[in-house]
Amino acid sequence: MNIALWTVQTLLALVYIVAGGLKVIRSREQLVASGRLDWMKDHSDAAVRSLGVVEILGALGMILPEVTGIARVLTPIAAVGLVVVQFGALRVHLTRDERQPLPINMFLLVLAGFVAVGRVVH
Repeated sequence: MNIALWTVQTLLALVYIVAGGLKVIRSREQLVASGRLDWMKDHSDAAVRSLGVVEILGALGMILPEVTGIARVLTPIAAVGLVVVQFGALRVHLTRDERQPLPINMFLLVLAGFVAVGRVVH
């Protein structure tokens, strides 16, 4: 179980470091121009950057508490936070009638839920 949790935590950390990092480093216009992030047209620069920071913090919460052994309770809390992020993503995509990203959002939601439950129980 611990190996499965670590595998999922690492995958989530990588996904959210990249996704959040892009939102923090690149401008909203650059991200929209990539063609896959049209939802950003409806949100401010501050909202997009804030989401990026939340994603980065969630990614760090997947790894650092378990690696350091300090405040390990933060890992399931970070996982719940990423579940909330994905519920928000699902809402945005459904509101905009964007069906293509939904499977990825659901997959990330399930993985984060697995970590949240797994780290509380394990």
